[in-house]
Amino acid sequence: MSTTAELLKGAAELFPGEVVTSAHVRHFDLPLDAGRFALITLDNGHDHTKPTTLGPQSLANIDAAIDQVEKEAADGDIVGVGVTGKPFIFAVGADLKGVELLKRHEDALAIGKGGHDVFKRLAKLAVPTFAYYNGAAMGGGVEIGLHCSYRTVSAAVPAFSLPEVFLGLVPGWGGCTLLPNLIGADKAVSVVIENSLNQNKQLKGKQVHELGIADAIFEGADFLEQSLLWTASVLKGEIEVERPVIDRGEAWDQAVAKGRFIADSKVHGAAPAAYRALDIIAAAKNGDLQQGFDAEDQALADLIMGGELRSGIYAFNLVQKRGKRPAGAPDKSLARPVTKVGVVGAGLMASQLALLFLRRLEVPVVLTDIDQERVDKGVGYVHAEIDKLLGKGRINQDKANRLKALVTGVLDKAEGFADADFVIEAVFEEMGVKQKVFAEVEAVAPAHAILATNTSSLSVSEMASKLKHPERVVGFHFFNPVAVLPLLEIVRGEQTDDASLATAFGVAKKLKKTAVLVKDAPAFVVNRILTRFMGEIQNVIDEGTPVDVAEKAVEPLGLPMSPLVLLELVGPAIGLHVSETLNGAFPERFTVSPNLKAVVEAGKRGFYVYDSGKPELDPEVAALLKQGDTVLTEEQVRARVLDAVAQEIGLMLDEGVVAEAQDVDLCLITGAGWPFHLGGITPYLDREGVSERVNGKRFLDAGVASVPA
Repeated sequence: MSTTAELLKGAAELFPGEVVTSAHVRHFDLPLDAGRFALITLDNGHDHTKPTTLGPQSLANIDAAIDQVEKEAADGDIVGVGVTGKPFIFAVGADLKGVELLKRHEDALAIGKGGHDVFKRLAKLAVPTFAYYNGAAMGGGVEIGLHCSYRTVSAAVPAFSLPEVFLGLVPGWGGCTLLPNLIGADKAVSVVIENSLNQNKQLKGKQVHELGIADAIFEGADFLEQSLLWTASVLKGEIEVERPVIDRGEAWDQAVAKGRFIADSKVHGAAPAAYRALDIIAAAKNGDLQQGFDAEDQALADLIMGGELRSGIYAFNLVQKRGKRPAGAPDKSLARPVTKVGVVGAGLMASQLALLFLRRLEVPVVLTDIDQERVDKGVGYVHAEIDKLLGKGRINQDKANRLKALVTGVLDKAEGFADADFVIEAVFEEMGVKQKVFAEVEAVAPAHAILATNTSSLSVSEMASKLKHPERVVGFHFFNPVAVLPLLEIVRGEQTDDASLATAFGVAKKLKKTAVLVKDAPAFVVNRILTRFMGEIQNVIDEGTPVDVAEKAVEPLGLPMSPLVLLELVGPAIGLHVSETLNGAFPERFTVSPNLKAVVEAGKRGFYVYDSGKPELDPEVAALLKQGDTVLTEEQVRARVLDAVAQEIGLMLDEGVVAEAQDVDLCLITGAGWPFHLGGITPYLDREGVSERVNGKRFLDAGVASVPA
């Protein structure tokens, strides 16, 4: 058997680039004459902008610190041991950069075992142990504290979570086993499964205490002093920590069943991590910790060597890194300042845009429309949304007054836009209308002003073609709801110059959007892929496959909603319009469904009614449908849909619509809610063998979103 030190040494050799965390031990006398105390501080030597992580060498450093305090405890030199972090950060878990490098199951197993072997020693010391969650704590950072006898948390902790399932792992250093045994299975399932699958929801310090993860909570300003005073009282017997009795009966089984229901509704069985975590939580009911730790090691190793985790890390890196440094964006020094924004239109989309520009840029925003009633309604919407923010305590009265004063509405474009630096239109999706609007704006806006269009599928170059200065027109395509979806497709028209494009990217950054540079091609990225995807589903329904079979066929993709529910959200009329646009551009691949046309002409909002609380085919829609007699199985439908999507992405990359396959994935994750655990779409198509079947090659090199060869 390898010792822990040997395991960690081997793992550290595989990961030479680790940012190493030290474990400093210092000693002092506790207040109240409670005795001599050892405090271990986890610190990687950087400030809070580079959070402390736990790679193999870091674990070895913690192991060495425990060697020291273990001897002191056994010799009676200390009465307790505490663990805390550097300012603002406790520890944010395992270093994922190291995980990406692993190529063998046994190396992955060593990482799991190494963490357990080190952390378990805290529970076995001859004196009580304390974790002081002073700042952000995630994953392994949370788990080291779970091995201690007691825990305190700072009220100022902004983020506390076990996010592993979100990334395609399980909490593998004690989280699945210890947490349900500490706070009960129901609360543990909420933290491990529900929060993770709910876009990696974070807990605040107060919630950590309310859940019973921490035994005490103190204010951030003097958190450590208060924690040490509390520790002294606990050690002297003046404070007795009472924990609830854990229900190990039916409640435990019900909690696991609830977790399976949540996992099914979020990933539809398409990603294994949640189910592996639930199996371990289910088995933890008997209180056998070692059995649980062994199961965690095994699950961790299996998942590290599986495609989903690599796809999850790939997606995480896309959003965190590539999303912040857009491929192909011009030098930011070319960007011009934007001190006033004009919005053409005052409908719902235009009003949402006005609110976003107002909140993020905090500059004057002026809306125009064709009549005063619409203008007033648009400004009224923005004011009402600011009042909601005020009501929720997100902004104070002074800020609310200031923001409201910055937004105005006028009928006369000359009056509104004469000093605007950035004008965006959000009017009806029709080329003639948009060209007319841009001609009017160009006549009154300053020569340097950017003219942006929020078109979802029309040609930006054609829109600009009749202007004197087409070089300042740029596509600025937001996704609905504007406040929620991060993606912004920035479209370079044929004439768009670098300064206009750089200004657009500068604005996108201030709007806190994930900007992707897109070529001026029909429907750009997201709508083109989704329309091909939806079109193929519509085709098989038109040919004769029952609606429920076509819908269920793509469930293994784990999408946030089924295709026809998505169509309802987008609006069938918009879906039809985009399919007509694309059918005009690529008639051989994009169809216009006669059934969808019939649904739109009948004024239906979608295919479903919700009388029973769940979607059921609307009998009036069923009566409209004219179907052929070709009935496909779910497998046949799925193959057809995925083949179509793989073909379309291959063609888009050949056309240079975006720089690389990575940009396609970034667009689908941030603009269409495509699952993180799939890494977007291209890693999934590679993994399922679809890319090679359709295009003769993978989209991504082996090892990019998969286990390195």
